[in-house]
Amino acid sequence: MKLGRIGAPRYEKPAIWQDGRWIDVSAFGEDYDEQFFATNGIRRLQQWLDTHIADCPEISAMRVGPCVKKPSKIICIGLNYADHARETGANIPVSPVIFLKAPSALCGVSDPLMIPEGSQKTDWEVELAVVIGKKATHVPKIAAMDYVAGYTMMNDYSERHYQLEDTGQWTKGKSFDSFAPLGPWLVTPDEIPDPHRLNLWLSVNDEKQQQSNTREMIFQIPFLIHYLSRLMTLCPGDIISTGTPAGVGMGKHPARFLKPGDVIAYGIEGLGEVRQQAIAFRA
Repeated sequence: MKLGRIGAPRYEKPAIWQDGRWIDVSAFGEDYDEQFFATNGIRRLQQWLDTHIADCPEISAMRVGPCVKKPSKIICIGLNYADHARETGANIPVSPVIFLKAPSALCGVSDPLMIPEGSQKTDWEVELAVVIGKKATHVPKIAAMDYVAGYTMMNDYSERHYQLEDTGQWTKGKSFDSFAPLGPWLVTPDEIPDPHRLNLWLSVNDEKQQQSNTREMIFQIPFLIHYLSRLMTLCPGDIISTGTPAGVGMGKHPARFLKPGDVIAYGIEGLGEVRQQAIAFRA
């Protein structure tokens, strides 16, 4: 099943993508938020659809919003592909590099990327994201996949000056508005037999920049859930973005960064393909 949210910001309606169209499931009475995931919402929605789908109207996808509503945390894994670590001049990590992205950075894949005011170094990073399905604390690695609600895409946009050249932690270069497009849909695990065998790619203005496969991840999903759940409680609906492969702008020679008017397209096998346009800052 593919779960998405359609509509204007703050007014999205829960929907499912089926047979090439969006179907409005607002009559189910719940959005895809922490409470939904914490109460076996995906299973309950599927059971409800078994008897109600004929009554659910098709909905026009004027805007595809973030596929999860208000996650408590967006946790990102840095340098999780060896080729990306090498292109940035970093050492291959021996344990996961972790940073948080502000939930206010969340947006939909139909929304534009807004280049921060004065930014000269806004960069792209296509990533597989994992949505947590139930409260997780001190989860053993062998049981970790039982805590996955589904998979989606996130572009971990990064302002490299604030991330790396200014003092402080990475979070401030990662949390500008529109720097966490999530979607277009959450795909349930039954449709993704092996999340560690997915092709992923990104292009800028139709020029391919990133091309890899999730099998190249240094730390795979079961270990990440196990590791993170020892450091913090993972709440239902939380997002773990699992890192990006080589091909980011800062790794080019010379470096290349995004500017207003650029079109960023990206996709992951089984999780969809999207296009976003970069625009200038607006308050």
